[in-house]
Amino acid sequence: MHQTSYMKDLTIDYALRATWQAVIKMYNEEAKGYGLTMAIGFTLLSIDPKKGTPSTALGPKMGMEATSLSRILKSIEERGYIQRKPNPKDGRGVLIHLTALGLEKRKDSKDVVLRFNEVVRENVSDEDLQGFFKTTEVINKLILEKKIYIKTTTN
Repeated sequence: MHQTSYMKDLTIDYALRATWQAVIKMYNEEAKGYGLTMAIGFTLLSIDPKKGTPSTALGPKMGMEATSLSRILKSIEERGYIQRKPNPKDGRGVLIHLTALGLEKRKDSKDVVLRFNEVVRENVSDEDLQGFFKTTEVINKLILEKKIYIKTTTN
């Protein structure tokens, strides 16, 4: 593939960040029409619609800090999208369950995500999409295995 000078000047982190910011903006604009935000939609999609999800599992599943997550959970509980119920398998734990309204809003969120994926897949070849997924997999692996910045101790 021929690289344009624009592509040579573009850093990988900038391309990732700028694209993700555009996706967030698009999702938030679309979510407004449903009375949601992207963060709320993402949270609803992360809750098991049949069994509920332990509150302690939600943060790691979403890659979110506990304080940010508890703010979102408080907000969606006030909106009537979720209910907290004691976890029968863990006396101290809490399961987050979707209410009927929460299930409806979860479906709206899922439809928005599926539409995005459908349109991207219609406009990007399978080969390019596989390359994109392979690239993100490699980036995540390099980060996870701490192969980008190696910490050295100095005395």
